[in-house]
Amino acid sequence: MDPVEAKPGTAAGGGLRGLWRIAGYLGAYRRRVAAAAVALLVAAASVLAVGQGLRLVVDGGLASDSPSALNAALLLMLGIVAVMAVATAARFFLVSWIGERVAADLRRDVFSRVLDLDVAFYETTRIGELQSRVTTDTTLLQQIFGSSLSMAVRNSLLFVGSLAMLLVTSPKLTGLVMLGVPLVLVPIIVFGRRVRRLSRYSQDRLADVGTYVDEALHGIRTVQAFNHADIDRRRFGERVESTFQVAVARIAQRALLTGLAILLAFSAVGVILWVGGHDVLAGRMSAGSLSAFVFYAVLMAGSVGVVSEVIGDLQRAAGAGERLLELLHTEPQVVAPKEPEGLPEPARGAVALEGVRFYYPSRPQIAALDGVDLSVAPGEMLALVGPSGAGKSTVFQLLLRFYDPDEGQVRFDGVDVRRVDPRGLRERIGLVPQEPVIFGADAWENIRYGRPGADDGAVRAAADAAHASGFIEALPEGFDTFLGERGVRLSVGQKQRIAIARAILRDPPLLLLDEATSSLDAESERQVQDALGRLMHRRTTLVIAHRLATVQRAGRIAVLDGGAVHAVGSHRELLETSPVYAHLAALQLSEAAAGQYAAAAQARSAP
Repeated sequence: MDPVEAKPGTAAGGGLRGLWRIAGYLGAYRRRVAAAAVALLVAAASVLAVGQGLRLVVDGGLASDSPSALNAALLLMLGIVAVMAVATAARFFLVSWIGERVAADLRRDVFSRVLDLDVAFYETTRIGELQSRVTTDTTLLQQIFGSSLSMAVRNSLLFVGSLAMLLVTSPKLTGLVMLGVPLVLVPIIVFGRRVRRLSRYSQDRLADVGTYVDEALHGIRTVQAFNHADIDRRRFGERVESTFQVAVARIAQRALLTGLAILLAFSAVGVILWVGGHDVLAGRMSAGSLSAFVFYAVLMAGSVGVVSEVIGDLQRAAGAGERLLELLHTEPQVVAPKEPEGLPEPARGAVALEGVRFYYPSRPQIAALDGVDLSVAPGEMLALVGPSGAGKSTVFQLLLRFYDPDEGQVRFDGVDVRRVDPRGLRERIGLVPQEPVIFGADAWENIRYGRPGADDGAVRAAADAAHASGFIEALPEGFDTFLGERGVRLSVGQKQRIAIARAILRDPPLLLLDEATSSLDAESERQVQDALGRLMHRRTTLVIAHRLATVQRAGRIAVLDGGAVHAVGSHRELLETSPVYAHLAALQLSEAAAGQYAAAAQARSAP
């Protein structure tokens, strides 16, 4: 079982309870945690033993006027200090290792979770926000588990141990010390809550900053082309200033918390010195005992100060923990059924939409598809045409099962896609988007993305088929050339041919082409059309088409408008029967021919 089990509908735990749940990650490293706990206990005991060593030095060495007794007491002190040093070093290493390990595990699990979340989640969630959670929030938790938590435990033990030693040394003075404890705890509780609230808000504002940087830098060409840099500087400055103001408010609360705790704690030490000094002068207490008592009182006061500061860290990390738990408890809406149905073998690539009605989660008032019935036979090429927003891309989204329809069924080889594992479905589909995605890697990895286990020969063959080998070999290191973040070193047409090679390598029974040649010049388009023609042979293909040349190659054409299928037929049939198609065709023909088609369409549609 994962350290944090995600349950549908379960809200993330609030406050320090969230940290407690994230502490479940420590369970995998029980031995190291136990070793760190032993080192921590030994180090704390050694610190407490220093007080007794101080008492022996004063009473048994200085007060006795015996050099040998003083030497023995000092040697004992040296031994205690040596043990304390070794234990402290061991504690530091073990606890730091644990913190780094927990942070690494958290980053892995959070990233794994966001990869599984469906497309609908990303409609309403900013990528910069997710980046902040994976990096900044986990770093905060690394500091807690790798430093602050052990400091809190260590100083809590020192507080308890010091209190016990104070009682043994002087119950009377201990009573005075205890009177000041409530005065210290009250500000810790009050200010701690404020720090946690402000910390959560601070992390949110920091995510805003990261998001703006990500958008501006990835769109740097557009920023500079439109002389938008000054506006972006101002807007970014506003976000930075907002983050700064929240951080200052949080720091102010922490400063007040720490200062009050130290003031109250050491004021109590001053009272102890005054009362205890009079007891020494009256002979009711030895100087060594007072020295030990003051040492323990200072140790306890320092422990309270450290704990109060660590509580501020804990409250800040609690805000980060809440944000991470929200992600870890977010369940995708599109999941594999408990007992998925297998798709037929061998795959045929038959596709059918039956009475499909679908609303995007971000636009629930408008149907993206409204009662669509559409079928594609194995090996058939169907072109989807229509104005922007007609629902063409939505058909692709449902076939890939990025979403499930609100009504109706989407079938692949006769099986409702909701009854199959989405991964198994997607393995049978090849996608070439209109805006190809190029990853920050070399050409080998970008093409092999279509089939990770393919050998170099298969990758080269796919590149040849997509007419991509020529420009790839011309790069400084050929196929080994780093293509830049988001393919910045390639032209738009080159990116598209890489994406086509990726689909060719996948060799799927169903191809989804979103106008795969729209960014190519005439010669490149001819070459790629030849490659796609060979790829589409005896393979089911759906094409979102904008160019008339692409449309005319399709066996059938489906005309979509307003989320509905208005007509299905061949190019010639639709010119005569579909005013929508005739208008779209007219836009791409010569002005004279456009007028003829428009007039004919108008005549046909007249009553």
